[in-house]
Order: sequence, then C-alpha cells, then structure tokens
Amino acid sequence: MSAKKVGILLSTAPSHPSVETVARLSSEAIAQGHDVYLYCIDEGVKNLRDPRYADLVGRGMKLFVCAYGCQQHGVSTDQLDSRISLCGLVVLSNIVNGCDRFLAFT
Repeated sequence: MSAKKVGILLSTAPSHPSVETVARLSSEAIAQGHDVYLYCIDEGVKNLRDPRYADLVGRGMKLFVCAYGCQQHGVSTDQLDSRISLCGLVVLSNIVNGCDRFLAFT
C-alpha cells in the first residue's frame, strides 16, 4: 500500500495555536508513514525557522514557503535549509490537486 499524501496550508503567525496543531498533526502523519506537504503563506511564512518544522523537515516533511510572502513580511531567506523550497502559488495548487487530503489552517 502506498503512502497517503497529506497537504497542509498554514497562514497564521507564530503566536497562533494553529502553528502547534500543524506541527503535531504533521508529526503524527509522518509517524504513520504518510507523506506530508506543508505550504506556508501570508503570516505563516514567519514560521519558516520554527525548530519544530525544521525537525519535521529532517523527518521527511516537504516544506514550501511563499517567496512573495517572505518579501512582504520581511522574513529573511538567507542561509535557508536546502530542503525548504521558496515558491509561488502554482506549487500550492499542485499540492491541493496531488494530495489525498488537504487541510487549511487560516
């Protein structure tokens, strides 16, 4: 049986409870053998260097961050982990279309 693909959209600032929810949900999905694709947009880009997400990337989560959102919110992308992808909304569209389940935390 192939792994299920779970897509997640996060658009909330680091202080929002959804940030922790997404981290826990992603961790559990990875533990169950699912492929997790997280796209951060709007204020969600401010979570770019959250150590919980860095750990999840190390465990196999695919992390995509809106490049325009980083520019708009003054989030530095210098010395970014090479496993994190800066991209645009076309990638988000592909995640939505390509995943078995998609969840939005806005």
